[in-house]
Amino acid sequence: MKTRNLIAVCCLAGSLSACANMSTGEQRTLSGAAIGTAAGALIGELATGQPLHGAVLGAAAGAAGGWLYNRHEQAQR
Repeated sequence: MKTRNLIAVCCLAGSLSACANMSTGEQRTLSGAAIGTAAGALIGELATGQPLHGAVLGAAAGAAGGWLYNRHEQAQR
């Protein structure tokens, strides 16, 4: 389990290091996915004992929310 967590942290750090040249929309989508992943993992662990399932669902919902928020902000301009 510790090896799996270490791999996950390394993948996350590697993916975040490539965020320097992102547009505002991409940043909002990624931020939504990250927040959704964390919230989904927490809720999944507390509700069902399966944080991975919650993290996957949370990431999808968060990315969609970030993308929709970006669309809303662009429409306001």
